[in-house]
Amino acid sequence: MAADPLAWWRRQSLRFRLTATASAALAAALAAAAWLLVHVLGSALIDSVDEVAYQRARDVVALAADGRLADPVAVPDGTMIQVLDARGRITNVTPGTDRLVPLADRSWPPDGRGRFLHGEPYGLPGPLRVVVLRADQGRTVIAARSFKEVADSLATTVRMLAVGTPLLLVLLGGASWVVVGRTLRPITELRRGAAEISGTARARRLPVPEARDEVHALATTLNDMLTRLEAAEASQRALVADAAHELRSPLASIRLQLEVALGHPDGQDWRETAEGVLEDAMRLSRLAEGLLTLARLDERRRPARWEPVDLGALAAAAADRYPGVVVRVAAAGPAVVGGDALELRQVLVNLLDNAVRHARSTVVVEVGATGGLAAVTVTDDGPGIPEADRERVFHRFTRLDSARSRDDGGAGLGLAIVRETVRAHGGTVELAGAAPGLRATVHLPLAARAW
Repeated sequence: MAADPLAWWRRQSLRFRLTATASAALAAALAAAAWLLVHVLGSALIDSVDEVAYQRARDVVALAADGRLADPVAVPDGTMIQVLDARGRITNVTPGTDRLVPLADRSWPPDGRGRFLHGEPYGLPGPLRVVVLRADQGRTVIAARSFKEVADSLATTVRMLAVGTPLLLVLLGGASWVVVGRTLRPITELRRGAAEISGTARARRLPVPEARDEVHALATTLNDMLTRLEAAEASQRALVADAAHELRSPLASIRLQLEVALGHPDGQDWRETAEGVLEDAMRLSRLAEGLLTLARLDERRRPARWEPVDLGALAAAAADRYPGVVVRVAAAGPAVVGGDALELRQVLVNLLDNAVRHARSTVVVEVGATGGLAAVTVTDDGPGIPEADRERVFHRFTRLDSARSRDDGGAGLGLAIVRETVRAHGGTVELAGAAPGLRATVHLPLAARAW
């Protein structure tokens, strides 16, 4: 199998990759800028030389037309001039210019455009820029200027760029390395802070940089996550502790009853012992079922099944197991919601268990629908719950003093299961006073809005 050519690159640090990428982009930009500079500068210098040669040729053409052309031709700036007659013989030149060999043969078009010409064959150093113009009487004017100084200047510029550009790239690469390092320093601090957080230092938080940038948002989000994890861990620890406490009482009772029965087998009423052990076993079973239900609700945030459920029919079926419970359906039509019928029935059963346990004589279940929401209300005429405790009773293993009896009170999981189930169905549950008694109200979205 062929090796991945990018594997080495992916193994490098983020700082190295960012610096290398920035340096490569800078190198390309500097190379393009250097080439553009040399190209533009060379073009400008060539145009300047050509312009001077052209103007001198035009001046000679004008002198020839006026009949004032002298020999030698006087040119103030060192431009070399040759004037050829119609037969190609040199008739006029500037001082020091060759009188025998024309700088341009007759094949050159007299269009005034500058062209390069090697000066070595004519004993001249370096290249020349030559301009050819036509004069009257069939004469030709050749103007040439040395390009050596310009070429030397361009060569010097190229050498300076060849040395300076890599040095500038190194400086910019080093600056990028430092800047990227400083930019990534908060992330390094986050990593170190995360490495120092352990099971024995859960309350620590990650360092938050002062700059209001993406790293600041990341650190804030991670700290919020740590807060939620700590809250979840605390909740799990409390759940384990409360579950252990709840399990200890029935297990101790079973153990005590069996030890007494085995210690005094002759005088023991085994039926009474079996009934006591069975009662404690049923309590353990209910506790285990409640814990499993909460675990399933924590694991998934939506019901296992999603189907239309008629709350009126569900309430009537749930109330059949409780003699004396009155069910009233106040909805104009069926109060149908979407969800798991078994889970919603468990909600009603838990609310009815609490209501029946504390009611003096009457429990009323009302089902209605308004504003796109279905409402199920369970009202009893019992002692009620103080307003300060109405939120606390939804916490797991929370039981008020009146419900602490092992025979009459549950494990404190019923209302916690109700709230988690209703939340999973997109609804809410709340408790209110009924003067006398307590009113528990569940709101769920109607099926028309839930589907």
